[in-house]
Amino acid sequence: MTTINKEINIIDLFLEASISNNVSLADLKKHSNKVLEQKGLPAHKDEEYKYTPISKKLGTGFQRFGQASNTVKADAELLQKVIGRLGDENVVVMNNGILDTQLSRYEKSEISVTAFSELDQTVLQNRIGKISKPEDDPFTALNTSSFQDGIMIEIPNGKVLSKPLLIVHFIQANDAGQTVFPRLYIHGGKNSEAKIIEQSHFTDNEPVFVNQVSEFYVDENAHLKHYKLQNNSPAAVEVSNTGSDIHRDATFTSVLLSLEGDMIRNNLNLNILDTNCEGNMYGLYLLNGKTHVDNHTTVDHTQPHSVSNELYKGILADQSRGVFNGKIFVRQDAQKTNAFQQNNNILLSENAIVNTKPQLEIWADDVKCSHGCTTGQLDEEALFYIRARGVNKDAARALLLYAFAGEVLENIEDEAFKEHCIKLVQERLGGNY
Repeated sequence: MTTINKEINIIDLFLEASISNNVSLADLKKHSNKVLEQKGLPAHKDEEYKYTPISKKLGTGFQRFGQASNTVKADAELLQKVIGRLGDENVVVMNNGILDTQLSRYEKSEISVTAFSELDQTVLQNRIGKISKPEDDPFTALNTSSFQDGIMIEIPNGKVLSKPLLIVHFIQANDAGQTVFPRLYIHGGKNSEAKIIEQSHFTDNEPVFVNQVSEFYVDENAHLKHYKLQNNSPAAVEVSNTGSDIHRDATFTSVLLSLEGDMIRNNLNLNILDTNCEGNMYGLYLLNGKTHVDNHTTVDHTQPHSVSNELYKGILADQSRGVFNGKIFVRQDAQKTNAFQQNNNILLSENAIVNTKPQLEIWADDVKCSHGCTTGQLDEEALFYIRARGVNKDAARALLLYAFAGEVLENIEDEAFKEHCIKLVQERLGGNY
């Protein structure tokens, strides 16, 4: 187990500070505590976290281990400033992991949003922790053990959302090194369609640990698109565990843009549970300074006639570090599977580092699967070609980098959010194209 010093165990500090005010989930939390006590948080020797020492970061840089209190100073004016042109969407606001009913606004005829504390006991016990299980990852267990409340979002059967759903997280550390435990459960009903946009706003630059778990239940013939922007405070440490159960004829698409933060770990798991399913995973990480981003993905094909596409790209400058570990499992019954996985990286500094490991494990014999990765520097021939046409070096460099990144951004189908992300990428790369 990871320790702060020889006498104090970091797990004990989290468990001592955890608050459980939901009796309905008592058994689940008790089970999570047991998992934590048996396995602890990952140490440097653990294969899955050997490049991302989050436990060490928590042990040396944080003083408080309880849930940060619900005191973020957020109002309608700040909300509008944060969401900008996205203001016409259905908006759900979480305030340090707790549903903010005053700032949230959405069409109740299109979606239902309910805090866990207001839900029926049977509903909670049958759904929470069934997709993202405590055994799957130590930080999933930590979130399950420690979260105070969460929200369940239901998209009714047959409903096609007329506007995207925007989830805004306001994060504020009330004391040096506190923790926020957001918990989401989103159910796309049968034959439903929705675009879900998720972003966070940090109201200060104090060290804060965000440990989030999101579960997506994608029902038969449902089509969910999840877009997430990580533009965190420079002192923020984040672990995000996202799990998705995809059922017959359904589609789940994830697009993740990581720009800023101290250390970020994203675990994305797609469970393809029936035939004619599609899972798409796209990621872009633009890193500078000493930002560290680790993307671990898993696609589990269990049934035949399904498709998965995965493309992650990274541009790393200064002393930043990127990690990509992608796994595709094709089970014996998953014949006629088509699975694609690719990770490409550009290093702009001799001090930037990337560790990449795409993986395939196939037990079926009638499949089409491929995977690969590339890591290199900017193409000097392409740079010379553009400069020969009168473009200065900085602009030519930015143009090439944007073209590299744009392949991921094109998978964002909401135009307002895509424009917002393009603007952020252009600002990072320097230039307008």
